[in-house]
Amino acid sequence: YVMLLTLSPYTPRFRDRVSPPGVMIRPYLNGFTIAFNVSQPNTWQPYVDNMHHFLAAYDDKVQEEKNIECVSGQYFIQGGDDSEEKKACQFKRSLLQNCSGIEDPTFGYSKGQPCILLKMNRIIGYRPGAGVPVSVDCKVQKGNESHLRSVDFYPGNGTFDLMYYPYYGKFTHVNYTSPLVAMHFTDVEKNHLVPIQCSLNGKGIINDLNSDRFLGRIIFTLSIGK
Repeated sequence: YVMLLTLSPYTPRFRDRVSPPGVMIRPYLNGFTIAFNVSQPNTWQPYVDNMHHFLAAYDDKVQEEKNIECVSGQYFIQGGDDSEEKKACQFKRSLLQNCSGIEDPTFGYSKGQPCILLKMNRIIGYRPGAGVPVSVDCKVQKGNESHLRSVDFYPGNGTFDLMYYPYYGKFTHVNYTSPLVAMHFTDVEKNHLVPIQCSLNGKGIINDLNSDRFLGRIIFTLSIGK
């Protein structure tokens, strides 16, 4: 009990062996297969609803009210006592452009060009990329590489801006919203199971560990019917 009293509720005591981040995708319903038929809205509407629900916290007005504009391209390091509430940088859903759900409320699903969002798991104090933004790329994980002909990334060229790091923990970084990278699969082979691997790339990132398919990468399957 005495030892517990010496622990801070705000930050881990030992952060010298912080592991690289895992990643997760949205929409996420019942596993890592995203399957739908373009001509049958009832097959893709649940994915669309899941995306809108997830992005509600990223609405531009919500972000403007709760968070601040930060300087892009550099870590947002905040001093002060560990118990002080930290400011959070704005991440507006409009940054996701064609995958924001603003101009196209179906996120491309009605056209057979689905958007999928990628986010890094939160790690207190972690500064990804060692000063260089971490980027994302996607490829066919196994099979015919020509089944994935085009992917667009938002924002920009598909990077996690440094200004969203480090993360200070849920007790003090209360309004923090994780940055996202949107992957817009604009040309995927129809009527095929297409296994896709999307990976983080940057200094200190591990994305090739066979025993952990979520460490620095994620594997999912697209099955788009006409």
